[in-house]
Amino acid sequence: MTRTTDGSPEAPPPAGGGGPQGFAAEVRDAVSLRAALLLFGVLALQIAFITSYIGAFHKPEPHEIPLAVVTPSAPLTEETVTRLAALPGDPLDPRATADEAVARERIENREIDGALVVAPRGTTDRLLIASASGASLSQALTEVVAAAERAQGRSLDVVDVVPGSPGDARGLSSFYLVVGWCVGGYLCAAILAISAGARPANGHRALIRLGALLLYSIAAGLLGAVIAGPVLDALPGGVPALWGLGALVVFTVGALTLACQGLAGIVGIGLAILLVVVLGNPSAGGAYPYPLLPPFWRAIGPALPPGAGTFAARSISYFRGNGAGGPMLVLAAWAVAGSLITVVCALRRTTGTAGTTGTTGR
Repeated sequence: MTRTTDGSPEAPPPAGGGGPQGFAAEVRDAVSLRAALLLFGVLALQIAFITSYIGAFHKPEPHEIPLAVVTPSAPLTEETVTRLAALPGDPLDPRATADEAVARERIENREIDGALVVAPRGTTDRLLIASASGASLSQALTEVVAAAERAQGRSLDVVDVVPGSPGDARGLSSFYLVVGWCVGGYLCAAILAISAGARPANGHRALIRLGALLLYSIAAGLLGAVIAGPVLDALPGGVPALWGLGALVVFTVGALTLACQGLAGIVGIGLAILLVVVLGNPSAGGAYPYPLLPPFWRAIGPALPPGAGTFAARSISYFRGNGAGGPMLVLAAWAVAGSLITVVCALRRTTGTAGTTGTTGR
């Protein structure tokens, strides 16, 4: 036994050891290899989040904004279209249109984002815009066309043919409503995984989870539509149409999350966040509609649930549902695929564990 300088016995070392080997053992015991790998996954997800959001938003530039051109004569129309198409950076995608009535109809159908109506006499032309499609988009379109007009010694009057609601600042309410629905969808699926195992034990349990998700989606869709509409007066679209869209968005994201969990276990929650939050939200066309986003985000946005939901919500709220069909099909495709993958993974898990006991999923 060792003694201290005053002759008293030295106290024994603390349990677990205080040396390097003891500390390393405690670290290994406190942070398992699985936990360390999950932490690296979280770090990668965080870096992807930062990269995606800053990459999408740090330098918005207009690119091929669909624009109708209406002039008094065919030769002038061709000249104007050619001139606008040759602008540096290709900010516009001009196309000849028969008359102003047709141009307005195409704007209301969400086929184009604006129209330049050249005056037959005088030097003041009119630009028709739809600020309900996004204030940043209509602002960018106005700036580009105004600069092109000034270069020709002409001026511009701006007419907003589809204005946003006074309670919908910069047209962002549709985007945030869809983001809220998406959050509810993957949190509902994540809670089911945390409370009863990431992978359902069998096909019946998978169907029960999908049924619970459907009920949640119906309630969440209704509450979101009521809050955005009658309660806050942010979106003018009718509650039933927004309710249906909301239920579809929530169920789609939840089914996608359940499918990811069926494929990858608890890591599937991270995969769902990668698709919906990291990639989906900045490419959704919310703060900056598609023509203002960089190529990568502009390409993936319409194919992901947040982008499809945002476009459909704006169409329902301001454009009488015009243009919402394609995005609704995208959401439905994700919902069906997610549901099928969830059930198939559960059935394969049941087959693979036949004859064994103590399944962990429920």
